[in-house]
Amino acid sequence: MVSGRYDNFVAKLKAAVFESPGTVSTELRRAIADRQWTSVPLALAPYVENVALHAYKVTDEDVEALKRAGYSEDEIFEATSAAAVGAALMCLERGMAVVRTSRTQPGSVA
Repeated sequence: MVSGRYDNFVAKLKAAVFESPGTVSTELRRAIADRQWTSVPLALAPYVENVALHAYKVTDEDVEALKRAGYSEDEIFEATSAAAVGAALMCLERGMAVVRTSRTQPGSVA
């Protein structure tokens, strides 16, 4: 869990992306963010994994394929947001862990 000066921001971001009303269930949005790919529908899982791990590789064709599979633009947006925010929060947590560790190391300047 991220601690310190970002707590309020992170809480508001999580509430907006994972708890607000939407077309994708809150449970699915959380599963996407937590990279629980086996809990994500088969047609959607490769897309959200790609967003989370290799966002620069996502193409218009990926989005069009989801539309052809029956996903609405709102569902795609919410799934994309959950994957991207989940990835960002994981990076933030890792970065904050490094900062916390460096503060406890002898000779640290952090």
